[in-house]
Amino acid sequence: MAKDPYAVLGVSRKASEDEIRSAHRRLVKELHPDLHPGDESKATRFKAVSSAFEIVGDPQSRAKFDRGEIDADGNPTAPFGGKGPGAGFGGPGADPFEDILSGLFGGGRARRRTGPVRGRDVRYQVEIAFEDAVTGARRKMSMADGRTLEVDIPPGIETGQTLRLKSQGMASAGGGPPGDALLQVAVKPSRIWQRDGLTLRMRQSISLEDAVLGGKIDVATPSGPVSLSVPAGSNSGTVMRLKGKGVTKGKTAGDLLVELGLVLDNPKDPELLAFLKGRKGA
Repeated sequence: MAKDPYAVLGVSRKASEDEIRSAHRRLVKELHPDLHPGDESKATRFKAVSSAFEIVGDPQSRAKFDRGEIDADGNPTAPFGGKGPGAGFGGPGADPFEDILSGLFGGGRARRRTGPVRGRDVRYQVEIAFEDAVTGARRKMSMADGRTLEVDIPPGIETGQTLRLKSQGMASAGGGPPGDALLQVAVKPSRIWQRDGLTLRMRQSISLEDAVLGGKIDVATPSGPVSLSVPAGSNSGTVMRLKGKGVTKGKTAGDLLVELGLVLDNPKDPELLAFLKGRKGA
């Protein structure tokens, strides 16, 4: 069984949802395998943090865990594993002998019946493209056991979150419903964009001509290139905002912040050199 998810995340059982999310984000950034290649201890902790967040990061799963209905692995607890007075014999105030006798003679309280046991969930680790995490996508993914599954990637998903595919887990040995497939997501880093919540940041090269005179340039976004108007007199370090071109989550769309960087097409251009030498000598 996994450790207490609250302890893994370093929060108390009374922590708010925001406190749990904040602790999860901090640990993901600290332990991400891309930052520590070959470090098995950090990779193990990263998996534990992701599993813990899957339990207490979701309000419904958290409530079930707090009530003792599921364990730290997300599996249902045993039928007689409840807490409090009378647990296992019909609840608080129940007469255990009445339950036993009802099973023998058919009278009194109805005997508990258990249905077919559900199949076990199967966990996988999957890596998705940065663009798919930002805009969402439907992709075919190959699992470790050789199966290929159609996966709907919701926009805004982050490393450490888990996608649940209903009924794609282990079959039940007793004729019950199959378990689910749980896909733990790792988002590939991008060479173009950096993500900060719903905001994306990038650096865009511009020519001396566009910086001085202004002009239109093409800027790459996760959903495709867009045209950006550069005002005359722009300088390196100028940040421009493309509204709604960041990360979409639900009904909210973040922005893309573009930092301009001046690049000379030809630093040895004779006319440019002559102009600059003239200004220096003036």
